[in-house]
Amino acid sequence: MLSQNVPTSKGNRNEPKKQNRDVEDGNDIGGSDDDARVKRRKKEMEKKQELEQVEMKKLEDLLFGSLYSPVTFGKQDGGDKGFEEEADGSALFRVDRSAARQPTDYEVDYEDDDEQHSDEEKDKADGVRKKGEAAWEDEEEKQLNINISTVNRLRKLRKKENEGLISGSEYIARLRAHHAKINPGTDWARPNAQFTDGESSDDDDTQDGGVDDILRTNEDLVVKSGGAKLCSGLLEFSKLVDANAADPSSGPINSVHFHQNAQLLLTAGLDRRLRFFQIDGKRNTKIQSIFLEDCPIRKAAFLPNGSQVIVSGRRKFFYSFDLEKAKFDKIGPLVGREEKSLEQFEVSQDSNTIAFVGNEGYILLVSTKTKELTGTLKMNGTVRSLAFSDDGKQLLSSGGDGQVYVWDLRTMRCLYKGVDEGSTCGTSLCSSLNGALFASGTDRGIVNIYKKSEFVGGKRKPIKTVDNLTSKIDFMKFNHDAQILAIVSTMNKNSVKLVHVPSLTVFSNWPPQNTTMHYPRCLDFSPGSGFMAMGNAAGKVLLYKLHHYKNA
Repeated sequence: MLSQNVPTSKGNRNEPKKQNRDVEDGNDIGGSDDDARVKRRKKEMEKKQELEQVEMKKLEDLLFGSLYSPVTFGKQDGGDKGFEEEADGSALFRVDRSAARQPTDYEVDYEDDDEQHSDEEKDKADGVRKKGEAAWEDEEEKQLNINISTVNRLRKLRKKENEGLISGSEYIARLRAHHAKINPGTDWARPNAQFTDGESSDDDDTQDGGVDDILRTNEDLVVKSGGAKLCSGLLEFSKLVDANAADPSSGPINSVHFHQNAQLLLTAGLDRRLRFFQIDGKRNTKIQSIFLEDCPIRKAAFLPNGSQVIVSGRRKFFYSFDLEKAKFDKIGPLVGREEKSLEQFEVSQDSNTIAFVGNEGYILLVSTKTKELTGTLKMNGTVRSLAFSDDGKQLLSSGGDGQVYVWDLRTMRCLYKGVDEGSTCGTSLCSSLNGALFASGTDRGIVNIYKKSEFVGGKRKPIKTVDNLTSKIDFMKFNHDAQILAIVSTMNKNSVKLVHVPSLTVFSNWPPQNTTMHYPRCLDFSPGSGFMAMGNAAGKVLLYKLHHYKNA
């Protein structure tokens, strides 16, 4: 029994070992399968990365050109040779031959090899663009449709009145054409300018007479800031808040006048009130209002030095208001004179003399310091209008005899007397600040503009006759640089004209359309012509900003 059980036990003892070996062998088989899977995954990942690199290279070639496999002449794809060329750096750069018109040796060889290709195919293969050809085109532009009839600023691009939708590329072409039309540029900046290497532009200027043309003119070559020339045709302006909006007048406005500081404006009228406003174009704050019981105001004006205000009416006396002391002085009647009205007067540019219109052709000269009569001048006819000239040294006058008188106030004599062309009765005079020009208005609505030197020299013909108004001229005014002449007639509504003096033409957009100025009565420019104020019979003072002038 024991002998029989021994092998059995031996066999039983070997079975676990066998089973253990089987288990170990089984583990070894499973491990080999996992390694194979990992290797396959690595290979798949490597292939995927290679494919991604290929795709990235293709994308880079599309966007930036053939950097790694440049196309060579006579071959469709570079193959491995492209990478060999990359090693020595010969294919890392792309030569743009769009600017060079002479063919290179490579291009000549290419033309000899492929003579059957068209010129366009050659240009495409070489990367050469034709002159004026776009380097890149947006395909979406051709798909867009733009309606140019619905937007106001795009209607100018229409070629036909009923044209509406156009393509995006056509829209861009029309925009470029419109830009070139309004901005032609200069000749020297154009591509077809006929300048070759070695030639000097100075020689061309001399041949064309450019330098000679400059030397033939006496105009300023460089214009200082603020002294630019005003363009004719259309006047650029904007309407601001009424100057007296804070305290409108209950009667007609007979006078508006700017102080020399350009911020203070006085208004006066038949309501017997003298008002002062601080002008800023937005609020126009009222500073002060003074009531004169015994004098409906016909005219009020600052002295040019800004120290006093002279106020007059249809009375034998006039008022002087001292701005520093805020005190009114009543002056008159003048000694030795019997005038019942001193309503019309002018103040000299040097602030020394006040000239009143008297009776029977007399002109009364009063000192601004003593307020006493210093002398008189006598015309042949009645006096209707006065204007100082030449910094207060000369005085112009006109009236019922249709003549213009030039007086020398230093000698108290008449320098010259001439007939105002086409005038039977002068009603208004004004002179430019420098005294070079003066204008004369008549009862028939005609305005003659003269050069004073020519008029005094015997040439009586005006340089310009303005006949745009048909009623009596009541008021005229030059602005500070004599580029604008304002003409006012109180007989009709909107009877105001602005003349561009350098070209002697009337601004076509003044008075503004679709606006009512009522019956204009007076007008004044600020010292720098940045503002223009106009009083009317409705008791309002209209205020305008002239954009050409930067300073008020």
